[in-house]
Amino acid sequence: MIATGNKRWGFAVASGILGWVLDAYDFFILVFVMDSLASHFGVSKGRIVATITATLVMRPLGALLFGFYADRWGRRIPLLCCVLYFSFITALTPLAPSFSVFLVLRALYGIGMGGYWGVGAALVMESCPVSWRGLFSGILQAGYSLGYLLAAAMARTLAPAVGWQWLFWSGLCLAVLIVVLILFSPDTYRQAVTEARPNLLRTIGAHWGNFVLLTVLMTLITCLSHGTQDLYPDFLRVVHGFSLRSAANMAIFYNVGAVMGAVVFGRISDWLGRRNSIYMALLICLLAVPAWAFGGSVAWLAAGAFLMQFGVQGAFGVIPAHLNELAPEGARGLFPGLVYQFGVLLGAPCVMVEYALRDSFGYARALAVFELITFALLAAALAVRKEQRGRELMRANA
Repeated sequence: MIATGNKRWGFAVASGILGWVLDAYDFFILVFVMDSLASHFGVSKGRIVATITATLVMRPLGALLFGFYADRWGRRIPLLCCVLYFSFITALTPLAPSFSVFLVLRALYGIGMGGYWGVGAALVMESCPVSWRGLFSGILQAGYSLGYLLAAAMARTLAPAVGWQWLFWSGLCLAVLIVVLILFSPDTYRQAVTEARPNLLRTIGAHWGNFVLLTVLMTLITCLSHGTQDLYPDFLRVVHGFSLRSAANMAIFYNVGAVMGAVVFGRISDWLGRRNSIYMALLICLLAVPAWAFGGSVAWLAAGAFLMQFGVQGAFGVIPAHLNELAPEGARGLFPGLVYQFGVLLGAPCVMVEYALRDSFGYARALAVFELITFALLAAALAVRKEQRGRELMRANA
């Protein structure tokens, strides 16, 4: 049964998923050109790494802003404004005349990145068939890995040919497609907010315990995802002597595993439950650590990285459905996105912590120890809150 009863639900699902692909793409292109950016602006690579944290820190503001209006006005208009905003900021980024301006633009981009996930996830989860919610949750979150994969592919091909600046402009065509899809999408929530506008602060206040627990969960998920992805291309180049092209090839390979993991575990969660599926994914991550961090050959590193991202994004693929099912009615545009992005805010320093730890423990050991601790804490946090798999979400006809 289709949740909205509207034949155009596919446009809504596609716009939510592709928007997250583009958001991730615009975020991850920086990871592959850190050396070029450091040289261009005459700063250390550590300062370029700090701009990643600046982006992550600003994401809760975007979740609050766009999520609030999504629960007041419906999903479509805030989603449209969000994709136009972050695409415009991304297009301005390579024109920055100084590192300070570049840093500000990456921080402003974080507002758009933070706004899109919550509203887009609510639109997808409310629009798709209930019995397939886990699958579409996985496909949605796989968009993040697909964006990473596309960034790696473009860094491998476009950047050497025409310069790193074009990476920041290359997503504009996809932005146009997403705008068209949003315009054709049914607004699944608009009628409901017309009939009764909830007091959002009161709603969240009444569920503060749930908010805190899920924020802790998302903080650890952030450490799991960004802690295994953001510095890995640099790790391959510094420790194993990979070229930019070779590191990008490796990223393409292991992000195929990430996409597969998100979809597979998203679907499994429809059968075995959300928490059990995440536990299974974490077990795969644990088994991958030796090859991922300490592999002595390209083959072992590739196998470890593939399995690691299969498990990491497998766990993450369950999250859109899990958070939306646990969100209070009337605040689904704001609550999951705010929880997600506050988790990102609290977990944002993980990249800088890992980067700093490498000086004391070595790059490989720093990555491995940090993630092993993350696995244990995440498993414990997940056990605290019961899931509500298959819960009926608020419905409205466009």
